[in-house]
Amino acid sequence: MRRPSSKLSGAAAALVGGALVGLSLPPIGAWPVGVAGLGLVLASFAQPWKRRLLAGFLAGLGQFSIGLAWAIQFNDAGYVALVILESGLLALAALLVPRRGPLFLPAGASLLALFEWARDSWPFGGLPLGSAALGQTGGPFQFAARLGGPILVVFAAALAGGGIVRLLLLAGSRRGGGSYQALACLVGAAALAGAGGVAASGVPAGARRLSVALVQGGGRRGLTALQVPPSLVFDAAVRETTKVSGHPSLILWPEDVVGLGAEPFKGSRAEAVLEAIAQRHRATLVAGVTYDVGRTRFRNEVVAISPAGRLVATFEKVHRVPFGEYVPLRGLFKHLANLKAVPRDAIPGHGSGLIRTPAGNFAVLVSYEVFFANRGRSGVRAGGRVILVPTNTSSYSNDQAPSQEIAASRLQALEEDRYLLQVAPTGYSAVVSPSGVVSHRSRLSRPDVIETSVPMLSATTPYADLGELPTLLGAGAVAALGWLLAFGRRDDEL
Repeated sequence: MRRPSSKLSGAAAALVGGALVGLSLPPIGAWPVGVAGLGLVLASFAQPWKRRLLAGFLAGLGQFSIGLAWAIQFNDAGYVALVILESGLLALAALLVPRRGPLFLPAGASLLALFEWARDSWPFGGLPLGSAALGQTGGPFQFAARLGGPILVVFAAALAGGGIVRLLLLAGSRRGGGSYQALACLVGAAALAGAGGVAASGVPAGARRLSVALVQGGGRRGLTALQVPPSLVFDAAVRETTKVSGHPSLILWPEDVVGLGAEPFKGSRAEAVLEAIAQRHRATLVAGVTYDVGRTRFRNEVVAISPAGRLVATFEKVHRVPFGEYVPLRGLFKHLANLKAVPRDAIPGHGSGLIRTPAGNFAVLVSYEVFFANRGRSGVRAGGRVILVPTNTSSYSNDQAPSQEIAASRLQALEEDRYLLQVAPTGYSAVVSPSGVVSHRSRLSRPDVIETSVPMLSATTPYADLGELPTLLGAGAVAALGWLLAFGRRDDEL
């Protein structure tokens, strides 16, 4: 593939392309911006290895300085370190791209997809926020999630973007081979989107419907319990629940809405209040509960109270937020940063995320877990008919992180072919269909009660059945084949 024109150097193409990917993320942009950005990033990789390494790093700076801007309000130095770390990972992916050959574009798209998988897993369990896949919600490539999860979404979007940029660069050129490769990439990306689009099973006739009330208490947003006392959050949820007008079989409260401090949930006054609410509405009540365990740990749980007022299910959050709910390598980082905001580490939970209640069987993703496709898959494969996402995003002063969470919920609904119900203390609360459409969405900081009904589904998608392994193997094989076909050409590769 030819290098970008002299008016737009490889470095500039990488930086601009990465910035476009960042701007495609909610709440700023739209999916075509991300496709164009990924195409420019791929074009910038058609250089010798040293410049390719720089291009990858600059693309990361463009993407993550925008996509992870929410982290500034927590710690400036942490934000800078995070952007540099993620950019370094993208630089490594760029280094591994064969700069030429008949499979340059598919190999480059494969390595961008593998990069997304790597940052979903490392370091400290991964950080999927800022992912290019989140910028594709609402577009045709989101449907590839049903086949291979978010990493296949990135592959399809990058393949399309690379093909489009290549066609533009070759406009007016007499060399047709490059055009054929670009057109083949566009056809392949369209095929993935189309195959994902038809992978949905639809709602079968006679499917059982779940009537539900999502309760958002509203109120102030803040970083600490001093700014937003837990008692205010709890009282707001109780107050708004009195406004439930229908007869739901499930009432869903947010994560961490019952903050007990040193008092355990069992036998607490809060437990008695939840039991009374469930009995009064003759509904299953699902709510987020936190309480301390000793001086250094705490639990972050979701509990389910039956219409009879009995505790029938408990799920403890598995995927904790690094430096938010626990501090990895605390002994090291205590010398590098002030850790007073995270005095205790959350106890990691275990299990699939499935809870069985009188209202039905649900796959539960607690807040941050919604960004990890394998957590939704785990609960659905265990028997979840609807996905529940109790979350707490009230720490963020703007809507960037809450908007990215909605995008992650849309991908989860697509990946698992399930209705998804998300509720937060100050927003966003939402109802998402298996086609990724948000049918109800609250406003930030406003109290709200969303009452609706959704079908409880049981069919699965290829992703739910097989997971990411086929996509990972395919991406690795394409990248390796790209190197094999490029091997021996006159080049200055590694």
